[in-house]
Amino acid sequence: MRYTQLGRTGLKVSRLVLGTMNFGPQTNESDSHSIMDSALDAGINFFDTANVYGFGENKGRTEEILGTWFAQGGGRRDKVVLATKVNGYMGVGDPWPNHDKLSAVNIRRAVDASLKRLQTDYIDLYQFHHVDRDTPFEEIWQAIDVLIQQGKILYAGSSNFPGYKIAQANELAARRGLVGLVSEQCLYNLAERRAEMEVVPAAQEYGLGVIPWSPLHGGLLGGALKKEREGATSGRSASGRSADALKNHAVREQIQAYEDLLDKHGLQPGDTALAWLLTRPGVTGPIVGPRTAEQLESAVRAIDVELSDEVLAGLDEIFPGPGPSPEAFAW
Repeated sequence: MRYTQLGRTGLKVSRLVLGTMNFGPQTNESDSHSIMDSALDAGINFFDTANVYGFGENKGRTEEILGTWFAQGGGRRDKVVLATKVNGYMGVGDPWPNHDKLSAVNIRRAVDASLKRLQTDYIDLYQFHHVDRDTPFEEIWQAIDVLIQQGKILYAGSSNFPGYKIAQANELAARRGLVGLVSEQCLYNLAERRAEMEVVPAAQEYGLGVIPWSPLHGGLLGGALKKEREGATSGRSASGRSADALKNHAVREQIQAYEDLLDKHGLQPGDTALAWLLTRPGVTGPIVGPRTAEQLESAVRAIDVELSDEVLAGLDEIFPGPGPSPEAFAW
């Protein structure tokens, strides 16, 4: 495994991040524990979750699975840089007032609930899962400062923030003498590069580590057409976002060109999509969310994949980025 600093902090994290969203909904507790053990064995020390994972009536279940894993001891908690998130409503039905978003009262309530589920006394990286247009950053940073002083969290990060919100948050934090945001978790992959326009530049300008989620774009970049052909002979068929995207003729041609390029160079699609993100400026590491131990092993291979200039140029031709702002939308 290779490691890097998380943004401008002194915190050293693995270049792959273990995403846990499937733990509970897709992967049972025992198998989830085995995957986390394997991740540690592979040198992955950065685990990402959220209070709402588990979903529906089971929100919080994923944090509970991490908690029972930490409770097994063996240095598990000390070895892990633990990241979770706050914003979403943890109940069922319409939110009760003050039980979601980023008010000081909900942040206080949510962090204590997460700590209980996670069976730990601190969270390394506490992330705002989405913007809250109704709560001023003065209130948010006051709440976060209290949690840091109490030792309940160490760093704060954002997720799904536009560039201007990253700037707004960190300018206000600087005026208050606070560290501010140290990371941004955003949708970013070969097929979805809009983050390069303003989010990634803002993160770089303010020293945030970029943590891409959905690095395979719902499986589309993981050999979707090859799997579709294999499914035709085995009785399996593609499903979900990948299958829906492939109904678009232009997308289908683009993915065919992608898979043809990689066949030419003897590369695997999933490995390449992850390895490409590891070459991108500002990226700390992509989030991989395995449902099985085999999927984790496949993701770890990407660390050793070297992409030639020819391959990188070919990927840019197939999946052109938007370019920087304002040139991307103005002269």
